[in-house]
This record gives sequence, C-alpha cells and structure tokens, in this order.
Amino acid sequence: MLELRHLQVLRAIAREGSLAAAARALRYTQPTITHHLATLESHFGAPLFHRGPRGASLTEVGESLLPHAEAVLERVRLAEQEVRGLVKRGTASLRVGTFPTAGALLLPPAVRRLHQRGVHISLREGELPTLLAGLRSRELHLALVFSQPGDRLDLEEEFAVHPLLEDPLFLVLPADHPQAALERVPLTALRDDGWIMGTTDWDPCDRLLNWACAQEGFAPVHVMRTDDYGVLQGFVAAGIGVALVPRLGLGNPREDIAIRPVDGPALARQIGVAMLRTTTVGSAEELLAELRVEADQLRAAQERN
Repeated sequence: MLELRHLQVLRAIAREGSLAAAARALRYTQPTITHHLATLESHFGAPLFHRGPRGASLTEVGESLLPHAEAVLERVRLAEQEVRGLVKRGTASLRVGTFPTAGALLLPPAVRRLHQRGVHISLREGELPTLLAGLRSRELHLALVFSQPGDRLDLEEEFAVHPLLEDPLFLVLPADHPQAALERVPLTALRDDGWIMGTTDWDPCDRLLNWACAQEGFAPVHVMRTDDYGVLQGFVAAGIGVALVPRLGLGNPREDIAIRPVDGPALARQIGVAMLRTTTVGSAEELLAELRVEADQLRAAQERN
C-alpha cells in the first residue's frame, strides 16, 4: 500500500540525485531510504531509478510517477495549511487566483474587508491557463478570469463562472496618429497599421480584434507581442504600432498616446469569478459578494466618466 513517505522518498531522491543525499535531506538512515524505495518499486513492478557510482537518475517509469507524487504531496501540504489555519484562527484560508489588471483594481478592497473579518487569503497571479489549471487541481478555491463574451471557458461542469462586469476595449494610438483626431476610429482606417498584440493565441482581446477586423475584410498584422500594458503604451507612443486594450489595462495613460473607442460594434471582454458550483468554503462566497460590490462601483465610475 502506498504511503506518503514513499512519495516523499521518491521526490527526495529525484531532487538530491542519490539515496545518501536523500537520506540526509529527510533525516532518515540510508537503509530506511532503500527500504521505502524497494517498497515503491515493488508496488509498481518496475525500477524507478537507475543507480550507479554517480548517483541515481529517474527511469522512464520514475519520470512518469514523479509529477503525480509531487501533486499529491502539494495537495497534502495545502490541506495541512488550511486545517491548521482553521484551528488557529477559526477560519480557513482562501486561495485565490487572479490576472494582473483585476488583481490591481477589483481584488484589493474586497480582500481588505475579508481580512478585517479574520479571513486569511493567499493570492496567486497568473495568466488564464494557469488559473484554470489551479482550479482543476483544487489548488485555488476561486479565480478571477476573463473571456470573450459568449465563450465558454474550458472548465468542467462542476465549475460555475459568475459574471462581474464587461471591460470595454479601446484603441490605443500614437498621439500624432492621423486617426487620433477622430472621436471614434473605424477599424478600416487602421488596416495598414501594424498591431501590438498579446503573446498567446488564446487571448480573448486579440481574438475579438481578429474577428472585428475580419468583419471589415482584413486581418491585423502584428509587429510585436507583449502582455505588459505599460510596455505596450511605450511602443505605441514610439510609433511602432497600434493596439486594442481593455479599459482596466489602461491604468494612467501616457500623454503621448490617444485612447479612442472603436467606431462600430462594441468590443469588450467579460470578467467573472470561476469556482466550484458546490463549494464548501464559506469565505469563497463572501469574497464573491465583495467582488460584486467592487464591480458595481467600478461600473458606476466608468459610466460617470
């Protein structure tokens, strides 16, 4: 029967490179390490390490097993952390994922209010695929996510995505661009411009841009890629290209760029909270409620402006 210590031994040997070094790292005797490894190899019916005078290296079977062992040990670590927090503080810790722009604007006030109630929150920032993977592995209780309106995120039925707000997209042009004099800019006027786009093909903003340009009979040509909106603004200001950016990503725009709405169908990304439909973590529901408050306030401020 597999035990956690067997998986710990596997991980330690893989990390340390030898049975002797693994024994020192785990504070076991080397015969104990050898015994646990033999038990593990007997369980799977195959050697997990090549052993020689220079140490131990994983076999193909060992390489296949290691990531599963690491995932199990990480889940156990998180469970211990959460339960100890519950015992110590009377409330479980909440593991939250976010993408950068939402992490800067929506989360801080909501997290502050939960902290005041004694809820401990650990935060992980990442791009959308990382956040979705964290939800599936249960390393995250909930995550702020974004998508193209009408899209269904690649999540199983046990997850729900609760909409928060639509984040409209704006054109970003050099201040001296010929179209910057217009209040609204048609995409057709930018068909000959180069575009600064995101670094991945799945980016909802870029997909919306490609779709909208296709409706006008052309395809945008990217001249560079970045996910950093500050870098993007700098290159737009330098005349390298133009871009389509969500309002939350604009921050405090530079004075040498022009921000203009698209003259045509409204383009926006949908921001929401993804979490298990039947979560047992009450503080997750509390944070969702606070995020809805922040989204309502942000929406009202945008309408005033």
